Amino acid sequence: MTVLHGSSVVLRPTLVQDVPALAAIRATPAVQARWRGGPDFAAEIAAELHEAGVHHLTVLYEDRVIGGVQWHAEEDPDYRHAGIDLFLDPDVHGRGLGTDTVRTLARHLVDDRGFHRLVIDPAADNAPAIRCYAKVGFKAVGTMRQYERGPDGTWHDGLLMDLLAAELTR
Repeated sequence: MTVLHGSSVVLRPTLVQDVPALAAIRATPAVQARWRGGPDFAAEIAAELHEAGVHHLTVLYEDRVIGGVQWHAEEDPDYRHAGIDLFLDPDVHGRGLGTDTVRTLARHLVDDRGFHRLVIDPAADNAPAIRCYAKVGFKAVGTMRQYERGPDGTWHDGLLMDLLAAELTR
């Protein structure tokens, strides 16, 4: 995969050298609340890099690792679409970098990879993430009840959002 340039961020394939910085971000309480894992975040991230069908990118801002974004594809021609997941360092939240990250990857998936539909599935109570994705053009499809297990062991709702290629705000 090539390097992708947003307005402020750069997305490039994740390297083994990125794992310590990504693990430190995943270990922050704000990210842990949304991404399960631990206690060895570095080992988990290193293993994730070898997942078949998942494309991992490191998010850079001012030459510093600020997070990770990944995408996967459903390639069945009757259901073809791509899905996105991301996490960013809480220190950069509120600056529009999440929106820039999602928009940059969405533009690549639509323009270069030919996907007509993208999906993303934030926690239903994650209002900042939902606002971020809506700025790119994602629309709420519906609530997925008891969709994911939280760190406390209870089930939490997720919000399925999708974006059609023509709805991508550039």
